[in-house]
Amino acid sequence: MSVDHDYPSVARKSGGELASRTDTIAMLAGRSLLSNSGIPLDLNWVQEARVNTSAVERRAQTQVARRTVKKEWQAAWLLRAISCMDLTTLSGDDTDERVRRLCAKARQPIQQDLVQKLGIEELGIKVGAVCVYHTFVETALHALEGSGIHVAAVSTGFPAGLSPFEERVAEIRRSVEAGAHEIDVVITRGHVFGARWQALYDEVAAFKQACGKAHMKVILGTGDLLTFRNVERASLVAMMAGADFIKTSTGKEPTNATLPVSLVMVRAIREYAHQTGMAVGFKPAGGIRTAKQSIDWLAMMKEELGLSWTRAEMFRIGASGLLGDIERQLEHHATGRYSAEYRHPIA
Repeated sequence: MSVDHDYPSVARKSGGELASRTDTIAMLAGRSLLSNSGIPLDLNWVQEARVNTSAVERRAQTQVARRTVKKEWQAAWLLRAISCMDLTTLSGDDTDERVRRLCAKARQPIQQDLVQKLGIEELGIKVGAVCVYHTFVETALHALEGSGIHVAAVSTGFPAGLSPFEERVAEIRRSVEAGAHEIDVVITRGHVFGARWQALYDEVAAFKQACGKAHMKVILGTGDLLTFRNVERASLVAMMAGADFIKTSTGKEPTNATLPVSLVMVRAIREYAHQTGMAVGFKPAGGIRTAKQSIDWLAMMKEELGLSWTRAEMFRIGASGLLGDIERQLEHHATGRYSAEYRHPIA
């Protein structure tokens, strides 16, 4: 089953907007984009950033209102969503055993009998990463050994990001030394509210240096940032400072990933790629709970950035609770019946 099928039905948009976006995607597709190494802070670019709120909200509404993919195309995109998923456990009552169970689910996210019914044994579907606190990095590495699945560690005083700066940098280094492949860092939101862009840039750049070869996902905490303009400016500064991914939320804020906020961040990624020739990934986290929502986000990535941004190297979904609903939808595709939720435990 291929997961590169185009959408069979896409709502028409205004000619100017569609042409502009298509031209940009085509141009990016024709270039060999580099991994993001960052650029010097460009304050003019940051300060000139503007967002048309009503246009963003209107575009996000059309994303969910249009007809979606059906039948085998829907199943293919749901499999793609699984491969882009960061299975996560970030609770105060986490244990080594819970992390090991989560890693077992990461290795085999779809029950074997369902894999056989779908005829996808050869695809070897697995998730993109398992995300844990630093304490459980070693446990996750052992449980995932030989699987090729990355271990991500949250860091820098997650989720508030308000511990002393030296402690936050040291926390990154400890997780990297423990073997984490990816580090999810949290920015100081106060730098955004105070328009202290140099301070934010220096903070993220220091985090990047501490990460070494590990990929850095920069959490903006968009639910706390209040305005789309703050979100776009924070996105640009994080990318200029060397972010490999920009991420919406910790999952702990009252408001987490939403399509309008995600659209602002994705278009900042597109602008950055256009201006610098460097590619930055995107991760929405928190609040994505249904299979339909996962397709909404994949559709947005495809239409705004192109197919290369619908793979785990450039796109992740931070939402462990989503996997159970995707499994139920896949079982319905294979058998015509929905199974009970308890048949698809996460860990």
